[in-house]
Amino acid sequence: MTPRDASDDSRWSDLDRPPLNAAALRRGLVREGGLWREVEVVQRTGSTNTDLVDLATTGKAAEGTVLVAEEQTAGRGRLDRDWTAPARSGLFFSVLLNPAEVPVPRWGWLPLLTGVAVATGLSRAAGVDTALKWPNDVLVTIGGEERKTGGILAERAGEAGVVIGVGINVSLRTDELPVPQAASLALAGAVSTDRDPLLRGMLRSLEEWYGRWRAAAGDPLVSGLQETYAAGCATLGKRVRAELPGDRALTGEAVAIDGDGRLVLATEEGVQEPVGAGDIVHLRSA
Repeated sequence: MTPRDASDDSRWSDLDRPPLNAAALRRGLVREGGLWREVEVVQRTGSTNTDLVDLATTGKAAEGTVLVAEEQTAGRGRLDRDWTAPARSGLFFSVLLNPAEVPVPRWGWLPLLTGVAVATGLSRAAGVDTALKWPNDVLVTIGGEERKTGGILAERAGEAGVVIGVGINVSLRTDELPVPQAASLALAGAVSTDRDPLLRGMLRSLEEWYGRWRAAAGDPLVSGLQETYAAGCATLGKRVRAELPGDRALTGEAVAIDGDGRLVLATEEGVQEPVGAGDIVHLRSA
């Protein structure tokens, strides 16, 4: 990969959607003793996750590397769904984390931790109420309806750790939404759609939560992660359908997030069953 720094382009090429200021982002995020070591902004790529996994597995990226793209042409969500949007209309970035001191079974909390950090950072920087749909969707409310404005995807990068990708719709207009159920921060009434402070806010929040979780050896209770995720999870308390691997489906009330980050469903048979993977459909409030 030989990406070109997006800041090389004229900042006035699109007054409505100016490019990110890579130099300012580095000044604001990279510091001695901090998590973030390198912040690179590229104009266009297929997928920041794919690129960063490749860099990590070949020893060309270390923990704390952040790769941001102004435009993704082959972005992916969960279940290999496409994630595309107009150039500079959102924030599409991946980070490399390697919590060596945390037992590997607890690494499954990393996507949920990122969700908490992203939601917290956006609430502060954009002034919008956010919620999380288990396991990794970021929701905003428009006209009383919960709609997806972002998603998170985690991928192992061998011994180098985990690459976590985040995609957030920032300034998309109604006619640009990929599906009617999607949303953007602008449509949710964000007080600011300036992507530089939004990105800094999310990454600073992620650094804070990651440090807290790592200091607790990944314990979701001691770090406060489990409680905070549950408090911001829009899935809890709803009747949902879990579409599981192997073409199975399970319906019940979402009642808890367990110690492994799984969603616990109370079924009509009176059984509480944890779901560790699958697609969740919100049906109605329980």
